[in-house]
Amino acid sequence: MAAAGGIPVLILKEGSTRSRGREAQHNNIMAAKVIAETVKTSLGPRGMDKMLVDSLGDITITNDGKTILDEIEVEHPAAKMMVEVAKAQDKEVGDGTTSVVVLAGELLTKAEELLNKNIHPTVVIDGYRKAAEKALEVLDNMAIQVDPLDKSMLKKIAMTAMASKLVSESKDYLAEIAVDAILHVAQKVGEKYKVDLDDILVQKKPGESIADTKLIKGIVLDKEVVHPGMPKRIEKAKIALLDCPLEIEKTEFDAKINIETPEQMEAFLREEENMLRDMVEKIAKVGANVVICQKGIDDMAQHFLARKGILAVRRAKKSDMEKLAKATGGRIVTNLDDLKPEDLGYAELVEERKIGEDKMVFIEGCKNPRSVAILIRGGSERIVDEAERSIHDALCVVRDVVQEPKILAGGGAPEIEVARAIRDFANSLSGREQLAAQAFADAVEIIPTALAENAGLDPIDIISELRAMHDKGEKWAGVDIFSGKARNMAELDVYEPLVVKKQVIKSAVEAATMILKIDDVIAAGKTKVPKTPSKEGEKTESEFD
Repeated sequence: MAAAGGIPVLILKEGSTRSRGREAQHNNIMAAKVIAETVKTSLGPRGMDKMLVDSLGDITITNDGKTILDEIEVEHPAAKMMVEVAKAQDKEVGDGTTSVVVLAGELLTKAEELLNKNIHPTVVIDGYRKAAEKALEVLDNMAIQVDPLDKSMLKKIAMTAMASKLVSESKDYLAEIAVDAILHVAQKVGEKYKVDLDDILVQKKPGESIADTKLIKGIVLDKEVVHPGMPKRIEKAKIALLDCPLEIEKTEFDAKINIETPEQMEAFLREEENMLRDMVEKIAKVGANVVICQKGIDDMAQHFLARKGILAVRRAKKSDMEKLAKATGGRIVTNLDDLKPEDLGYAELVEERKIGEDKMVFIEGCKNPRSVAILIRGGSERIVDEAERSIHDALCVVRDVVQEPKILAGGGAPEIEVARAIRDFANSLSGREQLAAQAFADAVEIIPTALAENAGLDPIDIISELRAMHDKGEKWAGVDIFSGKARNMAELDVYEPLVVKKQVIKSAVEAATMILKIDDVIAAGKTKVPKTPSKEGEKTESEFD
C-alpha cells in the first residue's frame, strides 16, 4: 500500500505481508536457527533420537538429520532452505546431514552478532566465502590417502557412520556387510573406481533381530513362486529373464469370432492351449529351469511350466530385472523367439523361503555378481526402518572413500584444526572481513561443542583442551565422548571420508550466505478454499442426530 497525494494505491495483492531490512533478516535467521537447534541434540554417538508423528499418526523414530527434516512439515521459507541443504548433502555424499544443518545454523548465529554491530551482510558473506576456501584447502592438506580397496579401513569408516545410530550395537557386523556389498559392485574406470548404489538392492522384513541381516550375493525378490506344483528349490539354475507376457495377447481392436459348433469351440480353445504350450516348449528347449517374468503368466502356461519342472516368478519389478541381469549375467529378452541358450543367467541356487509372514525368492551364488542384495531384519518395523537408514549411510561413506580414497579422523578434530588455521588466516584479511573470518572459525567449532554437550561433558573445558593440543601440532585430537576426554581420534579408529567434510562446509556456507543476502520478504496471502454450499433438501450431520 502506498499513498499518492492522499489516495491509497494498492501495489501488493490483498492479504500479502512484507517484512524488510533488519526485521526480515532477523526472522529468517531465527527460523534457520530453530531448525538447527532441532537436530543439534541428535549429533554424534551420544545424540538423542526424535520421535516424529505425522498427520496420519504414523511414527518414525530416528536421529538421521535428513529424515527428521523430511518428516517435520516446515512452513517458514528460510527453514525450508535448511531442509533443502540437508537433502542436497544426503544426495551428494549420503552422510553429514545433521552436521551441515548445525553448521549452517551456527554460521547464521555468528553472522547475526556481526549484523548487530552494523557490519553489512555483503561483507560477512565475502569473509565467509574466503574462510570456506581456506577451510577446504586445510582439509585437503590434512587428509590421509588410503587404498580404496582396503577392507579394514573401509570397515572403520562404516562403523564411524553407524556409531551414532540406533543400530550401533551391531555396527561391527553391519559394517562388514556394507563393505562387502560395495566391493562387490565397485567397477574400475580408468585409474579410479566407480560405485553405483542402485546395484545394491536393500530389502527389509520385520522379524528376528538385526544380527540376522544378511548379504546375498545375488538378488532377493519379494515375490513367490506362481504355481504350487512348481519346484521350490533349484540348484545350478539357468535363468530366463523375460520382458514379455506368457499369455495370449488380447487384440488391440474388437474382433468377433462366429463359432457355430461345439467342435469349432474345442478347436479354438485347443489352439490357445497349443500356443501357450509352444511358448513353454521354447523356454524348456534352451535349457532354462527358472523363469523370471516382468509381465503376467497365464494359468495354463503356469501348469505347463510346472509339468516341465520349471520354477517361475511373474510381475517382477523392472529395477529388479535389471539387477538380476547384472547379478546372473543373463540378458532380458523381450521376444520369446529371440531366446537363446547364451541369454540365460546362472545362479548356484534359486529357492523360495518363508521370511516372517511372506514368501520370498532368493537367487544366490551368482558367478560374478555385479549386483547384490542386503536383507535387513529387526525386531519391529521401526527398527528395520532405522537399520535401513543406517545401512544407507554406511554404504554411502564406503562408496565415497572407494571413489575418492582420502579420509580424516572424526570426533571434531578436523573442525578444531580448520578453526585454528582460519584464525591465523583472518589476520591476513583487511577491515571487517577479518571479523567475518573469525566468526567463521568460531562457528566451525560448533561440531565438537555439540558432540561434547550431547555426551554430557563441559564443552568449554573440552574445547580449550582441544585448542591447546592442536596448537602443539596434535591435529587428530578430538572429543572422545566415551572417556569424556580429548584424545587422538586416529588411534581410536574414528574416521570419516574427506568428501563428506568438504561437502558439509560447502553446503553450509552456501545456505548461510543465501539466507543472509535476503533483506525483503514479500509473502502472498494464503488462498482460502471456498466452502461448498449445501444443496437444498440435503440434511446436515447435526440434523441427523
